[in-house]
Amino acid sequence: MKRWITMFAVVGTLVGCASTPEEQKPAPTSDIKPSTGDVKPVQPTQPPGDLAGRGTKTQQVGVDPLKDPANILSRRSIHFDYNEFVVKEEYKPVVSAHARYLSQNRNQRATIQGNTDERGSREYNLALGQKRADAVKQMMTLLGAPSSQIETVSFGEEKPRGQGQTEQAYAENRRADIVYQGE
Repeated sequence: MKRWITMFAVVGTLVGCASTPEEQKPAPTSDIKPSTGDVKPVQPTQPPGDLAGRGTKTQQVGVDPLKDPANILSRRSIHFDYNEFVVKEEYKPVVSAHARYLSQNRNQRATIQGNTDERGSREYNLALGQKRADAVKQMMTLLGAPSSQIETVSFGEEKPRGQGQTEQAYAENRRADIVYQGE
């Protein structure tokens, strides 16, 4: 029952948040003409991103958006609350950007690795890690990423990032990581 409620909450959130960018209006023109023929209009050095700021940044030729620290695609970890597998609001733009990237790059493949902190049994943590990875995959597919490009796996508590038995270390380990093929 909880799974159905979670699924309806995710779908409801995605449907309720769906929007389209405002229609682009042409820049106002002026009747003033340059006095000499050698004046050139100023061209932007970088095209603007999407109007709502949700899109991936325009990249220079040759720059891998997955490795550019200024690009949202370089963010690969989605963190979860204790004993939870619902994607938090703050990570939805990251998941959305990766979904868009996969839908636009059909040759790419991603693996979502579910992780937990060390609390709980090995079996429980493997199951929770799988639920976290599956939750991220489900959101990505709802946002347009082909399911065939995404695999999920659970590492449970086996790949900790934070060391120690502090809340900060536990929080760092409760995550799902997006890893692209060849990385």
